[in-house]
Amino acid sequence: MALSPRDEQIRLTHADLIRLVVQAAQNPDARAELGPVLTQAEQGGWADLVARIRKILNGDRDPALLRGLDDEDTVIVSAILAGLQDPSTLPDPESGPDPSQAAPGLAQVIHAASRGDAQALHWLSQMAEQMTRAGGDMARIGGITKRLVDGERDPDTLCRGMGAQGESLVLSLLTELGKLERH
Repeated sequence: MALSPRDEQIRLTHADLIRLVVQAAQNPDARAELGPVLTQAEQGGWADLVARIRKILNGDRDPALLRGLDDEDTVIVSAILAGLQDPSTLPDPESGPDPSQAAPGLAQVIHAASRGDAQALHWLSQMAEQMTRAGGDMARIGGITKRLVDGERDPDTLCRGMGAQGESLVLSLLTELGKLERH
């Protein structure tokens, strides 16, 4: 089954976690590396997701694990379960999210974080950290996420020092934020 662009973005954004959980489920020696990641996620407001991951680590593979999860957590748990059945379905952590599809999803997260959604803020901080590690324009975009959450919308200020691709993404992001803020 083909994933929507948004779901594929989520899957790629969380590729490292998905792969780590599958590895830990298949090899108990790998669980030591996963433990701190799960603790941090739980403290960041991802208790439902972590609870389901712990069930998977204990051998539960029932599709009912998806019941009651939000959309993002459903994509992550589904990818873990699929990866356990067929490792070829696991996302490639090197491919990362597609920047052309990033603006709508990122705008939704920034919008939610600006309204006090703790899970969105946590997810955004993780994404900003990954973007910063990527370097170049992605690092600059990762660096402006807090300003976007705080309400900065001046394209000249936000795009300072970016190349054409980064500037294009920021402008698309501002357009999407504008749509969300009007509703």
